[in-house]
Amino acid sequence: MNGESTGRSPAAPETGDQQVRGMARGGMLNLASAVLSQAALFLVMLLLARVLGVREVGRYAQVYAVLSLLGLLSLSGFRAGLTRFVAVHLADDDPAAIRGTIRLGLVISAVASTVIAVGLALGAPLLARALHDPQLATGLRLVALALPAATVCEAALAATRGWRTQRAYALIGQVYEPAARLLLTALALAVGAGLTGAFWALVLASWSAAALALGALARLLRRVPAAAPAYRPGELFRFSTVSWVSSLSSTGLIWVDALLLGFYGFGADAIGVYHVASRLVTVAVFVLAPINASFGPYLAHLYHQGKLDEVRRIYRVATGWVVRLSLPAFVALLVFPEQLLRLVGGPGLAGGAAVTVVLALGQLVNAATGPCGTLLNMSGRVSVNMVDNLAALVLNILLNIVLIPAHGILGAAVAWAVSLAVVNIARVWQVRAQVHTLPVTVGMAKGVVAAVAALVAGLGVRWLVSGWAVQLVLGLVAVVVVYLGAVLALGLSREDIMVWRSVTRRGGRRAAGGTASGDAGAGGDVDSAGGGAGGDADPVGAADSVDAVAAGRTGRGGRTDRTGTGS
Repeated sequence: MNGESTGRSPAAPETGDQQVRGMARGGMLNLASAVLSQAALFLVMLLLARVLGVREVGRYAQVYAVLSLLGLLSLSGFRAGLTRFVAVHLADDDPAAIRGTIRLGLVISAVASTVIAVGLALGAPLLARALHDPQLATGLRLVALALPAATVCEAALAATRGWRTQRAYALIGQVYEPAARLLLTALALAVGAGLTGAFWALVLASWSAAALALGALARLLRRVPAAAPAYRPGELFRFSTVSWVSSLSSTGLIWVDALLLGFYGFGADAIGVYHVASRLVTVAVFVLAPINASFGPYLAHLYHQGKLDEVRRIYRVATGWVVRLSLPAFVALLVFPEQLLRLVGGPGLAGGAAVTVVLALGQLVNAATGPCGTLLNMSGRVSVNMVDNLAALVLNILLNIVLIPAHGILGAAVAWAVSLAVVNIARVWQVRAQVHTLPVTVGMAKGVVAAVAALVAGLGVRWLVSGWAVQLVLGLVAVVVVYLGAVLALGLSREDIMVWRSVTRRGGRRAAGGTASGDAGAGGDVDSAGGGAGGDADPVGAADSVDAVAAGRTGRGGRTDRTGTGS
């Protein structure tokens, strides 16, 4: 769409500082919803561990792994495809294609998930026996009931992102669904429904979230002029296939360990310890996803314009944020793994300390390499990222086959950490070849120095103080205080100060967002890459998505959309 069609004058070019400010605001919005989501999911695990014990946590983890993998299989890559092509057709002002794309994506996702769910429900006893735990059959049948809802919810929320707004995604996917699952799980446990009640909570949360997601999508569609749907399955399937393989591989890397442990006959107790440890480590690096989501649209826009200096700058800035925001949590995991596990599930989990440390080291490499996968996606190297994800999954499976029989959950942790580290180091060198930069900054070096000081303080508390609870409380306080003090003593960078002002001052928000946005889609929302009126950050920058700009396509009139949605 052009400026005349929306009644607005063409957008002024963004300066580098405005890009950083806008990215900061989007990152803070994504970060806030991610905090709520991670907190709710962590509390679900905490409730299960405290009320039912670590064995039931292991069963919950195995069943949820099946749901996650089959959910991606059902989506067939449409999560990224729906976002991209809705955005493209909005920019082309093509209501028939918008309606056809959404209908095609939703129908195929619903049919595929229903067929897979029926197969899972019928094959649940067989799969439970393969996992050496017949008691998993009931949980597998219940997640089969949740699968169509979870898949349709993901597809609908992905389509809403095509309007360059993440309100529905954040409020429904990141806040409502985890919170509803937490509350329903707590209620089920309170009335004595046990693990079966927890799975019913998952079913109810999934179906209610799906209804809300479809309602949000319907409201956006009402803004689109009426037209007979035009179906273009070829382009949607070609794009979605690459994204599907990439997403399935990356999700498999997360969950395949739990399933392989079950196949090798390790009981639910061991898998529960492994799941709790992996969830603790995930909390430490949860900042990566929201920063990726804010970073992606800017990178795609700048790369499309050939502004490689700004691409390099923003890549380094984003990596610095990820590292410095996550370092205190990594220090806590490395110094107090036993204490943190005891806090979650009691003394029975303390044996997972070594697993926690190994997993934390793998995620530390992931954080230190920054959003390198997103950079590859946004620069159009989607197939390269797909091969990376697939190679990491294959390496993880091979290492698990070798290490799990001899070393159990510790072997699984080593396999996962090595696979994650290898693929991210490879991506850093691929990015270096692409844009000639490494994710290393003075600010990151200062963060590492501060983390070393915090590590020494934490070890000092652990050595001088007795009692695990007192160690943990005083140790966490010491780690945070020393880390923040060292960061401030070493000095903040210009970008740090600018980011702080942009997210704490209203004037900073206006300065960052007033000129950045281009044309809105049919829905009238201002492109969030500039932090316009809606203030929404485009989530297309997530690791498994591809922004339309990266493909460099032009619309029917041969123009390039100024918003960076590339149509």
